[in-house]
Amino acid sequence: MIEPRLSAEMIVQSLLRRVNQNGGFGVVLRKGDRISGAILIICLEKGKDPRLLEKMPSLDGPSTWQVIWPQDTEKKQDLDEYLERRTGFDPDLWLIELDVPDAERLTAEIT
Repeated sequence: MIEPRLSAEMIVQSLLRRVNQNGGFGVVLRKGDRISGAILIICLEKGKDPRLLEKMPSLDGPSTWQVIWPQDTEKKQDLDEYLERRTGFDPDLWLIELDVPDAERLTAEIT
């Protein structure tokens, strides 16, 4: 049986509202599919140290937000290059930017 879940648009709106309540800034950079689009979150703190989060499925429980960029590999990609390639593969993708301390904690609270 398929478990009910929030739409992508509802998750994005909840994250933006939560960030604003905590004194941060959030903006939608790219709108995706309202119901089931994947969501990528660029997390910043005072405009610095970007990290990219994506909700990943788990085998033993609910999905969790995980850092997918930067990766600790020898071949470091530019974030813009990665996002351009990713949106080419998935045109239904949401891209939001959150500038708030401890954005990972906020995303975990929403889910």
